[in-house]
Amino acid sequence: MLTKDAIAQILRIEGIEYLSCFPSTTMIEAATQAGIRPIVCRQERVGVGIADGYARVTNGRPPGAFAMQFGPGAENSFSGISTAFSDGTPVLLLPLGHARVNDGVFPMFSSVRTYRSVTKSVEQVSVPEKAPDTLRRAFAQLRMGRPGPVLVEIPVDVAEADIDSALVENYRPATRAASQGDPANVDASVKALLAAKRPVILAGGGILYAEASDELRELAEYLQLPVATTMEGKSSFPESHPLALGSLSAVMSRPALEFVRDADLVLAIGTSLTRHMMVAPIPPGKTIIQCTNNPVDIGKAYAIDHAVLGDAKLVLRQLMLAARDLTKGTPMAADDGPAGAIASTREAWLAEWMPKLTSGETPINPYRVVWEFMQNVDPAEAIVTHDAGGPRFELMPFYRSNGPRTYIGWGKSHALGAGLGFTIGAKLAAPEKLCANFMGDASFGMTGLDFETAVRAGLPILTIMLNNGGMTGTAVSMELSEEKYGVSELGGNYADMARAMGGWAERVEDPDDVGPAILRAKRATEEGRAALLEFICSQETAKSHLRGLG
Repeated sequence: MLTKDAIAQILRIEGIEYLSCFPSTTMIEAATQAGIRPIVCRQERVGVGIADGYARVTNGRPPGAFAMQFGPGAENSFSGISTAFSDGTPVLLLPLGHARVNDGVFPMFSSVRTYRSVTKSVEQVSVPEKAPDTLRRAFAQLRMGRPGPVLVEIPVDVAEADIDSALVENYRPATRAASQGDPANVDASVKALLAAKRPVILAGGGILYAEASDELRELAEYLQLPVATTMEGKSSFPESHPLALGSLSAVMSRPALEFVRDADLVLAIGTSLTRHMMVAPIPPGKTIIQCTNNPVDIGKAYAIDHAVLGDAKLVLRQLMLAARDLTKGTPMAADDGPAGAIASTREAWLAEWMPKLTSGETPINPYRVVWEFMQNVDPAEAIVTHDAGGPRFELMPFYRSNGPRTYIGWGKSHALGAGLGFTIGAKLAAPEKLCANFMGDASFGMTGLDFETAVRAGLPILTIMLNNGGMTGTAVSMELSEEKYGVSELGGNYADMARAMGGWAERVEDPDDVGPAILRAKRATEEGRAALLEFICSQETAKSHLRGLG
């Protein structure tokens, strides 16, 4: 047996069904022979994005996997891998390495050396016999603690070398282990929570990976706690719920803004509380309880009053048991909770935005596209993601997800165009869902040719392209350049491009046709066709509470 075949068989044992990839790498043929379907992308960073989106929707069970060649293939993957690292996505990266005779020889590119800063672990299969244990360690890293990408480099000569087949026959998959929090820390946290007058829960992506949405909802309802989510945690709590505030990022809904601003205590669970331009800060003067499975994050950005180190699902169960004990089993009545105030705040906020959300102006206001999508697509039956820039700002505050992983929020490392790969990966993981990505014309310019990957792979995604003819967000920083050279202007007929790549596409300029066009595109995906809607939009600059918390 060759080492590449042994590795492929181990991947199958570990539950890998799809290998996102770009040639040339011997792992493509080996994976196919092992019963793993290769999904060949057009650009490596999109290939990483496909594995990333898949892993998010499956919560890493199984993780995503991406294989590429040594040298240029590994070099081109950096943007996708850095996004997976910053957002904490469990992706197995399998670059080929140069033959060992050239390993480390200047100026040969080394994945092992280069990717240490943006991976959870890095290892090289330096000899064939090392492959099984290396992969077991990799999968253990993928399954435990804070998620993140793991890299295993396979030198090209090792891939073709013989290995004892008994090493594969005796392979046992890595097991997942999780821990509860210290009971004393749990009790202290709940006592602080019960003593607070205006507590708020801030739920992060750790809720999703721990599959703890039910436990989060149980605690929130028992104590009638309003729940906001981080950008990555969006969909961890159903946003149709009376206690849902919406998501916090650089932009936010008014309920999220006001309740977090006025809170005296924030229970942050499943979130690193990283300070970042796309992460809403916690305003000063609040008691903070942080529950996370990563000790590095505790106290990293804020002085924490109470900390619980453990798996979000297990810790939420502990918090719930402690709350029941301390309240003698008497839940807070819903009539005494914040639901009424949340609803009235949301209604007033939406009333102010309704002129944009229902605008009849031409070019089409992008908020009209978001609103019409919400009116015509059941959020429980969809997986939606934004792209960087305008689409993120326009979608996140208003779109109300409904159920775990019905939305993919991302952005600590926010390269334009990443949403397309995420959506292709989401469709692999959940073929029954309408998987849609909102992207701008600048994003399409980065990765748009991978729409053909969805067509070729038979993955009927929906791409909603908001074409405003320029780079609105950056034009303000290039006033002279814009005046003299029009540097922020962009052009193209993207619906024509999508049709040329074999997809279903329409270009929409009439605001009254936005809703019907979305329904036509939805039907096209149901018929098995990748679809693209190009909406000719205005360069809208208004944003909901941009940097509203500082």
